[in-house]
Amino acid sequence: MEELASQFGVSYGYARKIRGQQLEAGGLERGRQLRHGPTGQLSGEIKKYLRALVAKQPDVTLAELRQQLRAAHQVQISRSRLWYWPRGLGLRHKKCCAPKSRTALSACGGGRRGGNW
Repeated sequence: MEELASQFGVSYGYARKIRGQQLEAGGLERGRQLRHGPTGQLSGEIKKYLRALVAKQPDVTLAELRQQLRAAHQVQISRSRLWYWPRGLGLRHKKCCAPKSRTALSACGGGRRGGNW
């Protein structure tokens, strides 16, 4: 076993662990990896609801999505966590137009961040 571990560049303990898993499973395949961490709040039903909202109003903001999600499904989710969903669909931040003056900058959402999401 030590020889195999050095051949593959892994520690003896790791090689033993993998071999034990193979013997337990009864084959050369490794056992299924368990999911770590809590399950997500965005179930299939909620994602379908969000898709419908975005299709109905393409310029909806994350804040508006959060409000509607809270009202319809009683789901509290942070804006940053909710952003993972549209980003996975390839959607981008809603940007505002380039300001022509400093006053336009503050009307647009302000500062370096500037977006409405």
